[in-house]
Amino acid sequence: MNGIGSGPMLAEDLTTDKVKTRPKAKNPVKICDTTFRDAHQSTLATRMRTEDMEWIAPEMHKCRFHSMEVWGGATFDAAHRFLGEDPWDRPRRLKKLLPDTLLKMLLRGQNLVGYRNYPDDLVDAFVKQAAEVGIDIFRVFDAVNDERNHERAAKAIKKAGKHYEAAICYSLTQPRMGGPVYNLEYYIKKALIFQDMGADSICIKDQAGLISPYDAYILIKALKDNLKVPVSLHTHYTSGQASMSILKAIEAGVDIIDVALSPFALRTSEPPVEPFVVALYGTDRDTGLDIEQLFKCGQMLEQIAPKYRDFLDTSAMSIIDAGVLVHQIPGGMTTNLVAQLKQANALDKLDEVRAEIARARAELGYPPLVTPTSQIIGVQAVQNVLAGRYKMITQETKDYCYGLYGRPPAPIDKEIQKIVLKDYKRGKKPINCRPADMLEPELEKAKQESKEFARNIEDVLTYALFPITGSRFLKYKYGIDKTIPDDWKPPHAPKTLEEVREEDELIAKAKAGEVVAKLEKAVPERGPGVRTFNVFIENEYYKVDVEAVGKPPANPAPSPTSPSTTEARAKAKEKKIPPAAVAEGTEVPAPMPGMIIRYLVNLGDRVKAGDPLLILEAMKMQNNIPAPVDGVVKAINFEPGDSVSANDILAVIG
Repeated sequence: MNGIGSGPMLAEDLTTDKVKTRPKAKNPVKICDTTFRDAHQSTLATRMRTEDMEWIAPEMHKCRFHSMEVWGGATFDAAHRFLGEDPWDRPRRLKKLLPDTLLKMLLRGQNLVGYRNYPDDLVDAFVKQAAEVGIDIFRVFDAVNDERNHERAAKAIKKAGKHYEAAICYSLTQPRMGGPVYNLEYYIKKALIFQDMGADSICIKDQAGLISPYDAYILIKALKDNLKVPVSLHTHYTSGQASMSILKAIEAGVDIIDVALSPFALRTSEPPVEPFVVALYGTDRDTGLDIEQLFKCGQMLEQIAPKYRDFLDTSAMSIIDAGVLVHQIPGGMTTNLVAQLKQANALDKLDEVRAEIARARAELGYPPLVTPTSQIIGVQAVQNVLAGRYKMITQETKDYCYGLYGRPPAPIDKEIQKIVLKDYKRGKKPINCRPADMLEPELEKAKQESKEFARNIEDVLTYALFPITGSRFLKYKYGIDKTIPDDWKPPHAPKTLEEVREEDELIAKAKAGEVVAKLEKAVPERGPGVRTFNVFIENEYYKVDVEAVGKPPANPAPSPTSPSTTEARAKAKEKKIPPAAVAEGTEVPAPMPGMIIRYLVNLGDRVKAGDPLLILEAMKMQNNIPAPVDGVVKAINFEPGDSVSANDILAVIG
C-alpha cells in the first residue's frame, strides 16, 4: 500500500485478544472527534444538549482521542437561542469530565462565533475567556481565506498559551482542484503564510465535502513536503468521497483526521471513526484506539438520539448528496436552507435556490461556502429567488461587497458591486485595508448597555455578539424576564425522550387503527341559566360561559359584562393571532420568517419607495425591508425582538 508501511504486528496476526494489547504504531494517525460539535451541527441543526454530552463524556474520555471538537461554530448561537443554555458553561463542564483530552473549538477569525467582523477588543476578550473555560486548541478560519482576519485572534491565542491551528477553507471553481483560483499553488502559498504567522498546525477545512481522493493525496503530500508543522484534514461525507479522501490523505502522511462516532457520522457530517480504526490495523499508521470502547460510546449516543430525530433531514432517500459536486453547498448550509425554505413554505424552490447560489457566488468573487459567507450567499440567493435578483439586499451582502469581510479569492463583479453599494451608508468605494481597522472598540459600550442583566465578562460577550437573543437569554437566566421563549420549545428545541415515546405510541395506535377521529357535536342553544366566569391561566385571561345540564335554576344570574372584560379578552385574542393591517394602505409583508431587529421609521413618517422601513433578521442575516411605495407610515405592527412568519404584515404605507 503506497505511503503506509507495516506496523509492529501484521493485521493477519491480530486475534481478538491481541487487538486490545497490540503495540503502538510508529506514526499513528491522530484522531480529532467531532461528535460534540460539527457532527450534530451538520446533521441535527446544532441541537445537542450539554446534559447529553455530559452523560457520554466519561466514556468518551476513555477513547483516548488526540482531541475533541466541542465548541465554536454555531454551538454558541444555538445554545442560547434554541436550547436556553449558557454557551460558556459547555466547555467548562466538559473540561471537568475530559481532563486529559485536548478540547478544540472552531473560531471564525475576526467573526469569532458570530456573523460579522468584531473589533479587536472583543476578539481579545473572547479568546482569553475561551481559554479560561477550557479550550486548548483554537482552529481559526476566515471565510475568504484572508490571512489579515487571522492576525488578532492568532496573537490572542498565543498570548493565552494555547494552540493556534490555522484552517484553510477548501473550495473549487471546477469539478477538481485546479483552475484560476483554487489550485495547488493557492493552498501551498496560504499554508506557508499561516506558518510564518506562528500557526502550530495547518488544517485543510473541506466544509462541503468537495475534496476527491487523488486531490487529497496530492495536496496533503505537497503540504507535508513544504511545511514544518503538522497537517490535519477536515472533510464532510456530503458527496460520498470523504472516507476515500481521508484514506488517501493518510497515505500521503496527514497527521490528524476529523471523524465522528458513527450514529452522528455520514450524511452531511464527518466520516465515521470506527472503520478507520480497523482499516489501519497492522500498519504504521494504526490509530491505537479501542474499537469496543468506540462502539460502547456509539451505543450510548443511540440511546439519546431519538430526541433529535426531528432535526434530521429525511427529504431524500440517499445519505449522500451527489449534487454537492455541482452546487458545492456544505452540509450545515444545506440543513439551514431546507429548514428556512420549509418555514417560508417554499421548499419546492430548493433546486432553484441552489442554482442561484452558484450564480451569486461567482458574482461575489467565489468565496468558499463556509460561515458566514455561506449565510451571506445563501440568504442573498433565497431573496433573489423569492423577491427578484438583488431587489432585497442584506446588510451583510453590502458589508461584504464593501470589503468588511476581507479580500475575496477573486474580484467581485463590478456591476453587481455597484448595485449592492448604491445606497450603502459607508460609501460606494470599497476598502482595501484590514477590515477590523475600520471598526471602533465595542467592549466598554457593551458593558454599559448590558449592565442591567450582565453579571460578568462572559455575559457581556454574549450580549456583544448577539444583542437580541443574548439579552433575552440573560434576562431569563437572572430572573428579570421569566417568560420562556417559544424558540426554546419544540419544534425549535429537542423533545424529551418521554415526549418521543408518547409520540411513538400514538403513531403505533394510528397505524393499528386505534385512533378514532373526534366526532363533531352540535352546539346546543344557550339557555336562561348561562353564567359567565373569568378564568385566569398564568398571564392569559379568558371569559367562559357555563350552563348546568338539566333543569335551570329558578332565578338565573345575569351574565356580567364590563368594558374591562371585553378588553382583556381582546388582548388575549390579540396575543394568539399575528397582527394584520390596522390601517388602509399598502401592506408590507414579511418576505420570510425571522425576527424584528428594529424599525427604522416611526408612525407618520413620510417615505419613498425603496427607503428602508425596518431590519428583519432571517437565516441569521440582517435584511433591510424597503417601502414598496411612496407614502406615510400608517401602521407598525411589531416590536423589536418579535418573531414573525412569512407574510405577516410588518407595516402599512398609506
